[in-house]
Amino acid sequence: MPDRRMTPPRAWQRMLSGRRLDLLDPSPLDIEIADIAHGLARVARWNGQTRGAHAFSVAQHSVLVERLVYDLNPRLAREARLMALLHDAPEYVIGDLISPFKAAVGLDYKNMENKLQAAIHMRYGLSAIVPAALRTLFKKADHLSAYYEATQLAGFEEKEARRLFGAPPAGLTTPRLLPLATAEAEKLFLDRFRKLSS
Repeated sequence: MPDRRMTPPRAWQRMLSGRRLDLLDPSPLDIEIADIAHGLARVARWNGQTRGAHAFSVAQHSVLVERLVYDLNPRLAREARLMALLHDAPEYVIGDLISPFKAAVGLDYKNMENKLQAAIHMRYGLSAIVPAALRTLFKKADHLSAYYEATQLAGFEEKEARRLFGAPPAGLTTPRLLPLATAEAEKLFLDRFRKLSS
């Protein structure tokens, strides 16, 4: 019988597609969009501390961020918009850790997240590294999304949300957020992915 103390811990996860994704050394060949959509639709933003019959999923958040990126810069190429849609894709296997916890976990977590993001991008023909200007734009859209989610779903007062995430720019259309059932959120994400990648 093998000595379990000498066996390295399992670092892969089996996906519903049958793929085995190594979290320490992810291969683009083990990434499937159906797995990403399925996982993100089941990961709750705000650790599930939102109003409504369903959690507001990372899948819905991702679609919202892509829309906000387009609202902020309508001339962006489809590839950049696809990167925006996939900005939180690693969370399909590592979950959506709230920002305070990410800060506490430190750089090892960020390194794993970055490796997984690079593999996802390569799988879909995107640059492994997001250019700095796009990273800045995505972060702005991510903060806008957080502002709308915080004020509409997570019980934040507008003043507090503005302090934490910044105020939406004048002229931007305010989205109306309604948490969807997981199957609907999964379909929403997949439909958007297919449109942007066609």
